[in-house]
Amino acid sequence: MKAMNLTFSVLHEYLRTFGNMIRKFNFFMFALYCPSFSLPFFFFFFFLSLSLGFLNLSTFRIQLRRFKMMMPPGLVSNLQEALLNRKGSQQQEQQEQEQEQEQSNDNAEQSTEETVEFDASKPILLLTNSDGVDSPSLTHLVQALVLQRLYNVFVCVPQSDKSVSGHSVTLRETVEAASVKISGATAFEVSGTPVDCVSLALSGALFSWSKPMLVISGINRGLSCGHHMFHSGVVAGAREALLCGVPSLSISLNWKKDESQETDFKDAVSVCLPLINAAVRDVEKGIFPKSCFLNIEIPTSPLNNKGFKLTKQSMWRSTPNWLAVSSSRYPPGHFMANQQGGLGLQFAQLGRDASAAGAARRLATQKKNLEIIESVGAAGKHDPNRVKKYFRLEFLDNQQEETDDDLDYKALESGYVAVTPLSISPHIEADIQMVASDWISAVLPGEQ
Repeated sequence: MKAMNLTFSVLHEYLRTFGNMIRKFNFFMFALYCPSFSLPFFFFFFFLSLSLGFLNLSTFRIQLRRFKMMMPPGLVSNLQEALLNRKGSQQQEQQEQEQEQEQSNDNAEQSTEETVEFDASKPILLLTNSDGVDSPSLTHLVQALVLQRLYNVFVCVPQSDKSVSGHSVTLRETVEAASVKISGATAFEVSGTPVDCVSLALSGALFSWSKPMLVISGINRGLSCGHHMFHSGVVAGAREALLCGVPSLSISLNWKKDESQETDFKDAVSVCLPLINAAVRDVEKGIFPKSCFLNIEIPTSPLNNKGFKLTKQSMWRSTPNWLAVSSSRYPPGHFMANQQGGLGLQFAQLGRDASAAGAARRLATQKKNLEIIESVGAAGKHDPNRVKKYFRLEFLDNQQEETDDDLDYKALESGYVAVTPLSISPHIEADIQMVASDWISAVLPGEQ
């Protein structure tokens, strides 16, 4: 091993010296350094020096023009030919690489929509959620819709968990959309929020269409009742669709720790599938409720539900509990990595411009954990008196008394599938309640 290292060291020094002498065109020193100099030997070390970076082609070409009259004509001609051949081969290789890249990009664009056969006679459904492509609820929902062979299914979901991103959007940052493989569907995951996913999908920039028959947001792991609607990513996805003029549904499962299990998502899909099919049918007929979207809350035991019930949004909310934490337990770098995401999660930011700079992009915590930094001092400047305090936000579930049986949380806890019509205008609540009630009664006879 030592002998091999010594050999490489000697060769390295030899090539470095060779390159220096060639750059200076000191052929007398080169002849002394290598008495057995010959033309093949010269070319061998010449190209080896080029490949290892000891010799620069442009510098050598300039020196060659300057001193070519001092060199034998045959050697000058051979070197010029070698340089031209090398340049030509590099250009050809670069062109081939560019052609391969263009071809691969074209193939990728074609594969995103050609891998799944598109039937123009079938309605288009757009699915999104707040917890990404690996969500079991998304898997079961896509499978159920594909097995019916009634729809063209498209999926656009966040790359990471955005369950509490609210109606935040990504501004002044580039959003990446990467194709993912989901059997029977054309799917992308986006480095943004659920609102970004819906907005991008409906823009016509990602897919070849711009208006699906229905947008389905969910199924969320956890309820979205009451004030939870204000910061729910799933509800925001459906709201964004309504803002774009597309009928939509948001669906959540009342997941409870130590009680719920993954198979409950499959049961939840079977419960809401008739409502999805009815919604698509009536959207085609033009009789689906307008000016609102439907928020569907499925009880903890989906198959044991008492039926569908039209409800109103309640005032139910979890109590925020801020806990001071030690900087030694959570290093400052960990908090800084999540600072932008934390600052963006502002409750009741419901407008299209609700959060700037991609408020929830780098949120790495779970839906009930949030970390922020509170500091004093000018940003980017060192201040010895600067104070940093670290906190963690947790939500505590309250057992609130709801006296009205028509409120979403009360109906859900009583075992009903709560269906709440939500509008972007607060002035037509009574109207949408009546329209939604008539529609529910028509598509689901016997339901409340």
